[in-house]
Amino acid sequence: MSSRNRREFLADVGRGMLVASLGSAMASDLGLARAAASDDPQRVIFGELEPLVSLMQETAPDRLQPKLIDRLKSGTSLQTLISAGALANVRAFAGQDYTGYHTFMALIPALRMAAELPVERQALPVLKVLYRNSSRIQNQGAHLKDALHPVSAADVFDFADGGATLQQQVRAVDWAGAESRFAALAKDSPGEAFNHLQFEVQDEVDVHRVVLSWRAWSMLDVAGAEYAHTLLRQSVRYCLDVEQRMHERNYKPAGIREQLPKLLDQHKLLSKPTGDRQADDAWVEQLAETIYAGTREQAAEAVAVALSEGFSTEVVGEAISLAANTLVLRDPGRLEQYSSKEKPPGCVHGDAVGVHASDAANAWRNISRVGNARNRVSALIVGAFHTAGQKQWAGSDPYPLATDLEQVRATEAATLLAQAEEAIRANEQARASAIAQRYGELKLPTRPLLDLLLGYAISEDGALHAEKYYYTVTEEFAAMRPSFRWRQIVALARVTASECGFPAPGYREACDQLRLT
Repeated sequence: MSSRNRREFLADVGRGMLVASLGSAMASDLGLARAAASDDPQRVIFGELEPLVSLMQETAPDRLQPKLIDRLKSGTSLQTLISAGALANVRAFAGQDYTGYHTFMALIPALRMAAELPVERQALPVLKVLYRNSSRIQNQGAHLKDALHPVSAADVFDFADGGATLQQQVRAVDWAGAESRFAALAKDSPGEAFNHLQFEVQDEVDVHRVVLSWRAWSMLDVAGAEYAHTLLRQSVRYCLDVEQRMHERNYKPAGIREQLPKLLDQHKLLSKPTGDRQADDAWVEQLAETIYAGTREQAAEAVAVALSEGFSTEVVGEAISLAANTLVLRDPGRLEQYSSKEKPPGCVHGDAVGVHASDAANAWRNISRVGNARNRVSALIVGAFHTAGQKQWAGSDPYPLATDLEQVRATEAATLLAQAEEAIRANEQARASAIAQRYGELKLPTRPLLDLLLGYAISEDGALHAEKYYYTVTEEFAAMRPSFRWRQIVALARVTASECGFPAPGYREACDQLRLT
């Protein structure tokens, strides 16, 4: 769905689109203890997809992969598998399990990655992530119980003020009130429910909060608008869960709660249309530097000023993305005290500051693109606030380092690709970055290098971030102007070298099942 079509859908989708689905009986060959799903009034049921959703939720991963491959051979699409996996994930975790929602956020990237592969390998990224999905469901006992249950919609309230009221209920940790209100909003219009949801998504600086919201919306393109309430509802529950823990631990809310309404009012951003003023490279780089090096308050103010001066949301979003990319290129690597077996000292993959910032910036930009008038500007102000204030975690010199770049003397694509793979396998982040930089400077074909990096994004785990970050980079690369876009590929090469050597569970099993090397 194009950005224009998404925006039309947000504005035009009518009442009653979200129709309650009638459930089918569970597939009889599962051999599991759960009663028939359609007979359980406490279970959210997914119509024609229910047998496949139940299969996803209730089958152990080693048994699931052969069954899914059989489904593919009989004509089931990868899109259908992803849809069922997403619904199984939401019913099992309801947005409140760390590995669970990370897996959900990897589903759309896995499907998009599949489209970049030869036909015989397209199932690999999907099967890999669905294996992770099944493993987590089984490990958490979510194959025997659901986290998500039916909820009744609120009867009457002012839909025009739905987002602000929903925000108040979340801040008050009113689970029942927020859930029933959101159910009514989703019944009225999935698009407006998404827009109202952003009031509470924008309440905190939290990468999972914003990326989960965006990926849930993206999933509607795949699973269908009839599942909008279920898919978006997990974001409401995530926000409620975070707010409850903040109350319990006396955490102070983020400053954006006060600054966002102040900036919107001060610069009158809700009373005029967004501009289309373009900017040269120097202007974009200067705004990116302000966001990267400034405080969060300074960054939010700078973006609000730029929007009030008529600069286009795409130009402003580009600067936010560039600032986040800088955090990847300047990341000094994980410190010893924060390391683990999957994330050793010096690594930059997983929940690293730059990867998190880049994924968040990508989500904020996308929300701005599809949102209503308020969210087109508010998402970017919050995105700048979110990206800024992290310079203390960065080093002084960005990759690639000049000394490493001097060592890259090859000029032919085949030689550079072989050297890049050698550096990745040796976890040589600096060398991999330098080779990627030289490859771009020589204006060699992009696709072969992306194919190399894609292969590792599929085979490696990336501490739950490999798929998301690959997709973030390729989206930002496509959206950025030529003078800046190659920095995204250099960052991806660095992160790929960092994550290599930590193979993803399910990948080898999928290769064996598909008889691939």
